[in-house]
Amino acid sequence: MQVNDLTMAMERIAPTRFAEPWDNVGLLVGDPARPVTRALLTIDYTPAVAAEAMAAGVDVVIAYHPPLFQPIKRITADSSAKLIYDAIARGVAIYSPHTAIDVAEGGTNDMLADALGLPADRRKPLRIIQSKANQLKLVTFVPDSAVDKVSSALFGAGAGRIGDYSHCSFLSPGSGTFFGEEGTHPTVGEPGELRVTAETRLETVLPIAKLDEVLWALKATHPYEEPAFDLVQLAAPPEKTGQGRIGDLVEPTPRVVLVERIKEHLGISHVLIAGQEYGNVTRVACCAGSCGDLLDDAIAQKAELFLTGEIKHHEALKAAAAGMTVVCTLHSNSERAVLRRVQAKLFELLPALPVLVSKHDRDPFVVR
Repeated sequence: MQVNDLTMAMERIAPTRFAEPWDNVGLLVGDPARPVTRALLTIDYTPAVAAEAMAAGVDVVIAYHPPLFQPIKRITADSSAKLIYDAIARGVAIYSPHTAIDVAEGGTNDMLADALGLPADRRKPLRIIQSKANQLKLVTFVPDSAVDKVSSALFGAGAGRIGDYSHCSFLSPGSGTFFGEEGTHPTVGEPGELRVTAETRLETVLPIAKLDEVLWALKATHPYEEPAFDLVQLAAPPEKTGQGRIGDLVEPTPRVVLVERIKEHLGISHVLIAGQEYGNVTRVACCAGSCGDLLDDAIAQKAELFLTGEIKHHEALKAAAAGMTVVCTLHSNSERAVLRRVQAKLFELLPALPVLVSKHDRDPFVVR
């Protein structure tokens, strides 16, 4: 089994096309063709988790929060990116699903909705996001003898996936012409002569987020000095996804009951509450992580209780003034329970791959 098999499985669980445009998801570190024998799930890739991965002989770490997020200028053993340096040195791949799994069916926000007891047929996204055009078609022209090598590299870099199908492409024969000027080093023929060469037109699709990796794979495996290729942006599919979840419970439920249900479901002993602590609620909303930017959506849609990881001080005051109860679990505590879901889904898709859940991953804040 290769790292690419794991990334394709994660693509089925949390399609990267669902991720926010500002996010950094997918395979962040590693070689797609490298063998993998064991994976580790975590929310944050911390020194403690890195040590745990090394002790467990892990080849791939699936870190919910991308450890590579902002641009960095250097990756050295003594830089702020020393964890990434160490992973590269040890051959450990790192994959991040982040906002892709938040909005995916059965993902982080559905996990929170389950914690609230909100039935699946009564929930909808708190904020609808119209699908954006984030797919490209790549067309390139390859000598017949190199088609398998080039196409395999493209697929390994993230191209060729359509829904639950991978390695998708279209091949058509033809002839290519070129004239190598002085100083060129053509693979076929000599500089200064016009050549007509049998080639295959190779077409495939890729997420825009995978463009750099796919073009690198193309140039690294294509035998021509200057491979020709076209990129065409595809129209957005008609599907809709959304952030958060909102809906009506089957019956009015006391706030104190919901709070205990949340703690039990998420495996935590504490929450922070703003607004009313007692009385019944029927309409509830949730959003994993830091979701103050969805507070207005929750208020506008008349949610009586909003479950999230964290919001700002003035956002809490605003929610309380609107008569809403906000339940904050601390940021990563609103996300961590999804790791068990990912573990179970990976077992279904890749039963031969041991997938561990980190024992050293925890929220950085401690409530005494």
